Amino acid sequence: MAALVNQKPFRLGMIGYGFMGRAHTNGYKRVNDFFDLEYRPVLKAACGRDADKTRAFAKNWGYESVETDWRALIARDDIDAVDICTPNNTHAEIAIAAAEAGKMVLCEKPLAMDLAQGKTMVEAIERAGVPNTVWYNYRRVPAVTLAKQLIDEGRLGRIFHYRANFLQDWTISADLPQGGAGLWRLDVAAAGSGVTGDLLAHCIDTAVWLNGSITKVCAMTETFVKERKHNLTGKIEKVGIDDACSFLCRFENGSLGLFESTRYARGHKALYTFEINGEHASIKWDLHDLHRLQYFDHRDDSIVRGWRSIHVTDGDMPYMKHWWVPGLQIGYEHTFVHQIADFLTNLAQGQPTAPTFRDALETQAICDAVLDSAETNQWENVVPIV
Repeated sequence: MAALVNQKPFRLGMIGYGFMGRAHTNGYKRVNDFFDLEYRPVLKAACGRDADKTRAFAKNWGYESVETDWRALIARDDIDAVDICTPNNTHAEIAIAAAEAGKMVLCEKPLAMDLAQGKTMVEAIERAGVPNTVWYNYRRVPAVTLAKQLIDEGRLGRIFHYRANFLQDWTISADLPQGGAGLWRLDVAAAGSGVTGDLLAHCIDTAVWLNGSITKVCAMTETFVKERKHNLTGKIEKVGIDDACSFLCRFENGSLGLFESTRYARGHKALYTFEINGEHASIKWDLHDLHRLQYFDHRDDSIVRGWRSIHVTDGDMPYMKHWWVPGLQIGYEHTFVHQIADFLTNLAQGQPTAPTFRDALETQAICDAVLDSAETNQWENVVPIV
């Protein structure tokens, strides 16, 4: 695809060089190859605490320079936008400082450690008036975006049920330590919560986007391994995050929800599925088969009525006109390309890119209510975001 002439530079500072830093950077590098945009990402600086690893990351991915202090990166005049790919407990300080410096902010999920912290971030972002988004990338899977289109067109009719799960198995061993690079997700001080903020947050964001607000929840959590060695202290310490979480909920539209997430489902590396049942039709989606949307319509003639598998590759389907010919699928990495394309398109048009920080605050409120419910063993109302 030919690039537009006279493109404006989108000068990026990336904070973090781990899994998500790579995934985001790949998106920035690929987006202009497939989307005609007014902006062209320029990889100005990569930032990380380990100078050697940051330099290696920058060299491999094509960043022009390296910083080891995120404050120095934010202070630079040649940075337009900051992408935050760091542990959850650092999101707020970095995002607020970046916004106050007039930088655009793209932040990994979950937005914050809790709702109160998230509110301070939203206030800072909106006070500064800078473009912003949170990386709930599963919205940009073409099959999931198609599900949104079908729901908004009324094809399912009244919604009765929403169910979702996100299952992994990588923390079952009691010998796995917590804390530090790669394992900060098991450290409550860095992560805030376990599967609730890490995995269920994705399910919740998608659910709210597809089916509307959640008003109340009833949850249970469990931490199966109570103590683990901490990489930073070398001591055996209490594990404060949730290894598993299940909750019931009520949506504002009257439908019922059922959510489950665990890192103790042997045989599952990243099984994320959802199903929505309506009065006329149902849909279901599976991350392991992400280019397909399963669809059942009761209005079909009985002799042909049944679940159909929609292969989401045709050019009239969401995002797919930018990629290959029909029948050739895309994958996980492309969701980040899509979010960057949407962000840069909206930037040129002066429009926000969902989910914004304020949108992500709703997911944060639901996560907080889920964790509160697990503590109280009672139904908890979700704090409305106004």
